[in-house]
Amino acid sequence: MLFVSWLIQKLSKTFLSKLLYLRNRHLFVCDIVIFSITPLLALILRLDGVHNLNRYISGLGIATILFLAVKLILFWSLGFYRRYWRYASVEELAYIAMLTLVTVVVQSLLFEILQYIPYVALEKLPQSLPFLDGLLSFILIGGLRFSVRAVERSSQRQTLRYKSNERVLVVGAGSAGVAVVEEMQRNPQLGFYPVAFIDDDPQKFNFKIRGIPVIGDRFHIPEAVKSLQIEKVVIAMPTVAGRVIREIVDICQVTGTQTSTLPGIHEILNSRIRLDSIRDVRIEDLLRREPVQTDNKRVSQFIQGKKIIITGAGGSIGSELCRQIYRCQPAEIILIGHGENSVFNIQQELEQLNQLLKNKGKLPKHNPKISSFIADIRFRSRLEHAFEQFQPDVIFHAAAHKHVPLMESNAAEAITNNVVGTKNLVDLALQYGVNHFVMISTDKAVNPTNVMGATKRVAEMLVLQAAKESGRSYVAVRFGNVLGSRGSVVPTFKKQIAAGGPITVTHPDICRYFMTIPEAVQLVLQAAVLGRGGEVLMLNMGKPVKIVDLAEELIRLSGYEVNKDITIKFTGLRPGEKLFEELFIEGEEYDPTEHEKMFMVKNASRIIPDTLDIIVEALCQAAAKNDGHSILFLLEQIIPEYKPQYPNSNNQLNPSESNTDTSNYSSRHLSLKQS
Repeated sequence: MLFVSWLIQKLSKTFLSKLLYLRNRHLFVCDIVIFSITPLLALILRLDGVHNLNRYISGLGIATILFLAVKLILFWSLGFYRRYWRYASVEELAYIAMLTLVTVVVQSLLFEILQYIPYVALEKLPQSLPFLDGLLSFILIGGLRFSVRAVERSSQRQTLRYKSNERVLVVGAGSAGVAVVEEMQRNPQLGFYPVAFIDDDPQKFNFKIRGIPVIGDRFHIPEAVKSLQIEKVVIAMPTVAGRVIREIVDICQVTGTQTSTLPGIHEILNSRIRLDSIRDVRIEDLLRREPVQTDNKRVSQFIQGKKIIITGAGGSIGSELCRQIYRCQPAEIILIGHGENSVFNIQQELEQLNQLLKNKGKLPKHNPKISSFIADIRFRSRLEHAFEQFQPDVIFHAAAHKHVPLMESNAAEAITNNVVGTKNLVDLALQYGVNHFVMISTDKAVNPTNVMGATKRVAEMLVLQAAKESGRSYVAVRFGNVLGSRGSVVPTFKKQIAAGGPITVTHPDICRYFMTIPEAVQLVLQAAVLGRGGEVLMLNMGKPVKIVDLAEELIRLSGYEVNKDITIKFTGLRPGEKLFEELFIEGEEYDPTEHEKMFMVKNASRIIPDTLDIIVEALCQAAAKNDGHSILFLLEQIIPEYKPQYPNSNNQLNPSESNTDTSNYSSRHLSLKQS
C-alpha cells in the first residue's frame, strides 16, 4: 500500500513538472482532443446520462466536426496560440472568456441554420448544446493553461522557501507592493522570500495577496520582524509623502532591520517596477512631498513637434529637462553646454533610450532628433551660429553659476555668465523670432544678500523686459535648493560621513527649501505652459527644512548615531549667506495659477527699472575689467534691497579703487531720471 501511494505521488509530481514544458504546439493537440469530446460531454450533461444517446449519434458527429472547426479557426485567427501561458493572469482568463463567447455565438448561429437543411440530422439535438459545449470548453482549456501557471507558482514557492536566505517584509500592499512581490516570486534565484505585507488600510488586514498575508499597519513592523524572522524591509510606496517614509524608517531602525525602498514616482515615471529598482533609503525619500499633479497632456501638446534649445543641458536641471522633454516628442532637442563631458553623457543617455525604444518597437510617433552644440553662452557670436543653424521654437535657459560662496569671491564670473549670458540668449531669441523663453531662476534672487542671487535677479529683469517689449511668452521660474544637484549640501554631507566626520553646518537654525530634480523640472515644464509673458512663476516649495535636521537624518541613514559615531560642527554663516530664504519681494503681487503648486507674479514686468540697459552695460564693462567694487555698487543701484558687503570699505564704494567709469554711469542715470 505504501508503495502504491509513493508511486502515485511520484507520477503526479512527474506529470506536474512536465506541465511547465508544454508549448503551444502541445496545447494545440490537447485542445483538439478537448474540443472533440466537449459536445459529447455537453449532451450527456443535458440528458442527465447516456441512456438516450443512440438517437443523437449521427447529429452529434456532425455537431462535433462543426464545433471543432469553428473553435480551431477562431482561436487560431485571434492569436490564442501566440500566448505564453506560464505567466497567465486575469487578463488571459478574460481573453479565454471572450474567445469562448465569440465561438458560442458563431456555433449557435450555424447550429440554428443547419437545423433547416434536410438530411443533416441536427434538428433532434437540444438547442442548449452550443452553450453547454462552450462552457465545458472554457473550463477545460482554461484549466489546462492555468494548471501550468499553478505549477509555476508552486515551484516558485518551493524555491523561495528552501533556497532563499533573505526573508522580506513588504510595506505597502498597493499596486507597487504587489508588483515587487510578483517580481520576487517570478525570480526566486535572486534570493528574496516575501513573507508578509504591511499596509495602513484596515480593509486589507487578514487578506492574502498573491498568497502573501497582510498582517497589519506600520506599527506592527517590530512585532512582525521578531515573529516572522524578517531580515529585510522593503518600502513599496512610491507616491506617499516623505513624512510617512520617515516614520517607517524610524520604526525599522529600532528593529535593526535592513531597510530599502522603491524610488519616488518621478524616478519610475514611464518605467516598469522591477527588483533592480529597489535601493537603499535616501534623504530624497525622507523629504519627498505629495506627488505633483501636472497636466501632462497640455505639456506634451506644447512641446510636441517643436525645436527646443536647452542651455546647461549637461547640468542637474538641464539633463532632467532633456529627459522629460524627450518624452513629449519634440521635433529636435538641441543640447547647449560648455562642459563637453556632461553634454556627451546626456546625449548618449538619450540616444540609448532611443535605441531601447526602437528595439522594443515603441518608438514615439515623432521621434526627436538629438543635436549637441558645445558653446559658452557668454560668447554671442558662437550662440548666433546655434540660432542660425537650428531656428529654435522654445528655449529653456538652465545654464548659470550657482555656488553662493564661490560667486561672492568671483563676482566678475557671476556677471559674465548669469547676466551677460542671459542677455545674449534673450537678444538672439528676439532677433530670431523665438516665441517661448523659460529662464530657470532661484529663490536667492528674492531680496538677495549675495552676488549670485543678485545676478539671477538681474537676469530675471532682462527676460521680463524682453517680454514686455515684444509681447512674447518669456517667463522666469523660481525655486529653491534641488536635492541631488551638483554642489548641493547632500553630496557634501555624504563625503564627510564617509570620511568619519564631522559634518559641518554653518548655523544651527539655518533653513532651506528643497525639491527633487524631477519634481522641479516637471513644474518648470508646467510653467512654460502657464506663462503668457512677463511673469515670474514661483514654485510652492512646501515647508523649509533645517539643515541640521537634514544632517542628522543622513547620519542615521548611513547606520551611525548622531554625535556619537559622527559629530556635527557649526562653522558660522559664510559671506552672502542667509539664515532663512525668502519667497516674496516687496511690491510683487502674487496670484494663484491653475496649478496648485505654482504662484504667478503678475506685475513682475512692471517693476523693472528704466535704467536696466544702462546698468547692465556698465556691469559688463566692470566684469570685463574684473572690477569687483563697481560690480557690487551697480548691483546695489539696480536692486535696492541688495546690501553688499564691500571689502575693506565699510559698505561703500571707494572710487579710487574702481577701474570702471562710474561717473559716466551716474550722469546718464541722472539725465534719465530728469527726463
